[in-house]
Amino acid sequence: MVNVPTWPAPAKLNLMLHIVGRRADGYHELQTVFQLIDLCDRIRITVREDGRITRPKGPPGVPEADDLVVRAALALQRESGTALGAEIEVSKVIPMGGGLGGGSSDAATTLVALNQMWKIGFGSDQITAIGAKLGADVPVFVHGHSAWGEGVGEKLTPVEIPGEAWYLVIFPGVGVPTAAVFQAPELTRNSPPTTMRGFLESGGRNDCEAVVRTRFPAVAEALDWLARHAPAKLTGTGSCVFAKFSRAADAERVAARVPDTWRAFVARGLSRSPLLEELGRWGVAKW
Repeated sequence: MVNVPTWPAPAKLNLMLHIVGRRADGYHELQTVFQLIDLCDRIRITVREDGRITRPKGPPGVPEADDLVVRAALALQRESGTALGAEIEVSKVIPMGGGLGGGSSDAATTLVALNQMWKIGFGSDQITAIGAKLGADVPVFVHGHSAWGEGVGEKLTPVEIPGEAWYLVIFPGVGVPTAAVFQAPELTRNSPPTTMRGFLESGGRNDCEAVVRTRFPAVAEALDWLARHAPAKLTGTGSCVFAKFSRAADAERVAARVPDTWRAFVARGLSRSPLLEELGRWGVAKW
């Protein structure tokens, strides 16, 4: 029986998201803290000798050609010149349109995995450059560390958030299109720049929250519900909301009360991605 590798693709939370400006090309200048969590999609990959890229199993409603894992594999294939292909199966756990970075993480894991399985030998910077063209959140998942992010999210400094952290994450059943939030005329785009120390002292905020609250009542309802139990925040442009706890039992206690119409996850905060652990099993000591 052939052993087909399965690779982890973790979710992230934005512990803060400040929009400090807008560039001439329309992209927004951000400051954010990416916190990886142990909520993971799984990517199962079989190398093909015929050069074809196929995805027989993936997210519901996402055509194969539009799936970021397929686009990632094709991009790496082009850049490397390999004649090999791949069959990619995506087992989704991370909600789509929730601001948890699931699609970007799936793409990053596909790039990192195929770099090994196709024996291409690109370094992390080369893989990051390919991934950045697929989405602004892909680089943080390629590098595999919780990070302080600036620019459009691509300027990354690895960080370790002090103390053990458990997060209750609630998906209120709606997807929020990122582009719609960033194009909203009422979005704050001139937050004063801060520092990692400033974040640790103040906790930061999410400049997208006011827009999402107004436009997506289900998200506002979830934020208000969670705020009655713990300080609640929006991750990314939403729709997921979350609260931090120092003990898993406390997060589980609140999770048990979440209305049945929403999905709730309790996840542990990670400094390192489980993807790096998988790379270690492939003999990659440094990434």
